[in-house]
Amino acid sequence: MFLHLGENTVISTENLVGIFDMDNTTVSKITRDYLTKMQKENRVVNVSYELPKSFILCREKKTKEEVLYISPISTQTLLKRIQNNKLD
Repeated sequence: MFLHLGENTVISTENLVGIFDMDNTTVSKITRDYLTKMQKENRVVNVSYELPKSFILCREKKTKEEVLYISPISTQTLLKRIQNNKLD
C-alpha cells in the first residue's frame, strides 16, 4: 500500500515508521536535535515549501536507511488516507 504525502511524493507504507505532528513534537529538544541530525546527513525530503504540519519517518527494509519527509498535510489527514486504503 502507498501513502501520498503531498505534491508528487508517495511512500510505501511498508517502510513507514511513524507520522508525527510538527507542532507537538518539535517542543522537545531531543526531537529538534534528531531533525537537525537528519538534515545534516541529507536525509530530509521537503515535500512542499508550504507550512509544514507533519513529518514522516521511513526506514528502508533492506538497507535500514532512514529518510524523513516533511509534509504540509496534517497527521489526521495522513492517518485517514492510510485507513481508507486498508478498506479498499
